[in-house]
Amino acid sequence: MQKRMGEAVARVARKVNDTVENKTDSLDLANCKLMTFPVGIYKAMRSVTEGIHRISLANNELKSLTSRFVTTYSQLRELNLAGNYLHRLPEEVTSLLHLRAIDLSRNRFRRFPEPLAAVATLETIDLEENEI
Repeated sequence: MQKRMGEAVARVARKVNDTVENKTDSLDLANCKLMTFPVGIYKAMRSVTEGIHRISLANNELKSLTSRFVTTYSQLRELNLAGNYLHRLPEEVTSLLHLRAIDLSRNRFRRFPEPLAAVATLETIDLEENEI
């Protein structure tokens, strides 16, 4: 168990380092078994957060998305949160003024996430396989 946890932490650290060192516009933390967005990533990525346009947190074990996450990555254009345990989004999602696509498929939404209605730039919202 502890070995697997160590491997997961190393995988996340490697992906974050790749994003920072290569100054790419995307962060892929899909399939990392994350239960929360690691707080240490905010500090590790502070020099490149404005340049991050795509984040994938698909197929993790996230139960919520924090307002800090949303306000930190305010330049997001694409956000993939498919395959988690989300049932709501923070109100701060309305501040994602560049967001064009969000994938919320295979989560636990029972109704349309209202904050998304205020994001005028959204072109694609995927809510497949939720209980809506």
